[in-house]
Amino acid sequence: MAGPNLSYVHGAVDTPLIGETIGNHFARSVVRWGERPALIVRQQGVRWSYAELGARVDALAAGLLALGLEPGDRVAIWSPNNAEWVVTQFATAKAGLILVNINPAYRLSELEYALNKVGCRALISATAFKASDYMGMINTLAPELATSLPGKLNAVKFPSLRTVIQIGSRTVPGALSFEAVTAMGGVEQRAQLAALAGTLQFDDAINIQFTSGTTGMPKGATLTHHNILNNGFSLGEVMRFTDQDKVCIPVPLYHCFGMVIGNLACITHGAAMVFPGEGFDPLATLQTVAEERCTALYGVPTMFIAQLEHPDFHKFDLSSLRTGMMAGSPCPIEVMRRAVETMHLGEITIGYGMTETSPVSFQTKIGDPIERQVSTVGRVHPHVEVKIVDAVGRIVPRGTAGELCTRGYSVMLGYWDDAERTAQAIDRAGWMHTGDLATIDAEGFCNIVGRIKDLVIRGGENVYPREVEEFLYRHPRIQEVQVFGVPDPKFGEELCAWVKPRSGETLTEHDVREFCRGQIAHYKIPRYVLFVEEFPMTVTGKMQKFLMRERMIAELGIKEVATA
Repeated sequence: MAGPNLSYVHGAVDTPLIGETIGNHFARSVVRWGERPALIVRQQGVRWSYAELGARVDALAAGLLALGLEPGDRVAIWSPNNAEWVVTQFATAKAGLILVNINPAYRLSELEYALNKVGCRALISATAFKASDYMGMINTLAPELATSLPGKLNAVKFPSLRTVIQIGSRTVPGALSFEAVTAMGGVEQRAQLAALAGTLQFDDAINIQFTSGTTGMPKGATLTHHNILNNGFSLGEVMRFTDQDKVCIPVPLYHCFGMVIGNLACITHGAAMVFPGEGFDPLATLQTVAEERCTALYGVPTMFIAQLEHPDFHKFDLSSLRTGMMAGSPCPIEVMRRAVETMHLGEITIGYGMTETSPVSFQTKIGDPIERQVSTVGRVHPHVEVKIVDAVGRIVPRGTAGELCTRGYSVMLGYWDDAERTAQAIDRAGWMHTGDLATIDAEGFCNIVGRIKDLVIRGGENVYPREVEEFLYRHPRIQEVQVFGVPDPKFGEELCAWVKPRSGETLTEHDVREFCRGQIAHYKIPRYVLFVEEFPMTVTGKMQKFLMRERMIAELGIKEVATA
């Protein structure tokens, strides 16, 4: 046990880790909750019980084996949220195939990089979504598809890729339809699946997720059955899921939020997975919660803000809601309070984590004091260790900011085919270095105070942008705000705030600064204030402050300040 004054915590619990593969665990869930609702997909009219979902999963798994795919082969999926995505997740796990999640927002060069980086043998793709013509992009990169036999692709740009499977009613030449693959498996493949159930190991890689780096090419975080199945189970335990719960999942499946916090938390507890649409839409989400009487709701803060601010918000009966999770980026305190008070989310939890840790390391618990619920990310997850360290790697005292490092079952195997960047992230003792600045208080509650690279040093004073953002969220006319540093010749850095006012409201730079004056230290008051209608962000709602910083540097005509 660490000294009580050191920032080290360990989630010691009596409940053991699950020591089995996702495929075997899912099979037991199908037997246990066969007639209970498993999957509801609003835009497709899908309403499947666990037994029905299980049958479709087995059919696809057998079909993938019939295509000649073998355990360890990589199968990519490039699609928005739909029933086929969910079926693919569990079918690949049963067949021992490594599912490679491709961001639906990726374009030509990103798709080419991702498929080749991990050597995908098969690609399951949607036909189109919004402005994305997926099959058109595939044909651009692999024109050979149009003249190849299905399953026999030989493309110059994709040396490993052999099969393209298309979700949708009309398949392009050279591609197989998703439904056709589900019909391909026979007695031989079913026997093969049964044999695999006894030979696959829970420490086998089962999922690759590309992390959106702010610089350099994306890294393929490689996760095991053990990583994500146990994290999903622990999450469901904290939210007290049972087979009576219906979980509304408007977050993307390609991300851990959808496929782990969403699907795996559900199937480990017999809860229903409910998808309101292909992509996030605030109205569809509100409609789905009301229509299906969902008991849990997920989202990043921007999603909750969009629902709370929707003009028809008051028309929906959300009284069935109880719990859920707000995560993915720092959760503004005022947004959390409004979700609790007006969306009936009295048992909502806040989560913190990263793709490389399966993803959650900290979570608030039902029953935590409200001030803890809205100002921290909770306490350490079961079976996980966390320490906060200084710049030279020493554990800091409680309450002192430093880098958050985590260790345990949840840490990824590494970045696919990238030993150098894996070694930079995971040290010799097995600690994953997150790059996040955090504090742990005397009771073990964690507060994320920013990213190491987001820390602003103004005239020798450390400023955590998150702290300034939380203060500005109190302004009644501010809907969203992001704070970051820009170079300054005198102070090294100055603070800049991008502000999105509430609909119909007007604000001036003077208003924002006057709101701060006398309330926060003078060096925390933003020197630059820009009013915006939207922020650059990833598909999962993570703000891209580096793009904001680049734009401000260009607009202000300032130069980067050289640092030692």
